[in-house]
Amino acid sequence: MGQDNLKNFASLDIRVGEILEVEDFPEALNPSYIIRINFGDAIGIKKTSAQVTNYTKESLIGRKCIAIINLGDKQIGPIISQCLILGSVTTNNTVQLLSPEENVSIGDRIA
Repeated sequence: MGQDNLKNFASLDIRVGEILEVEDFPEALNPSYIIRINFGDAIGIKKTSAQVTNYTKESLIGRKCIAIINLGDKQIGPIISQCLILGSVTTNNTVQLLSPEENVSIGDRIA
């Protein structure tokens, strides 16, 4: 990996969060949820849109996740997305959320 790539990666603020709320996002072009994620006292709660409707809303609440929190706000239809939740895209185009080990705390930085 080149030095520029390492600098680009190091500039990303990737954190552990806990999903607090999930609601339908019927205005989205593709089936999506609006998700509110708690990143701890220092960062607070951020909102995002995610195409993770292969999960039930109930199964997402309370789940720890990994997200990039410093990409800037992005308008997605009627909402402002404040972070990017990370997942892998499977061969059938569903997203499997990346999850940290259980012994990590919300707000922990991924390095």
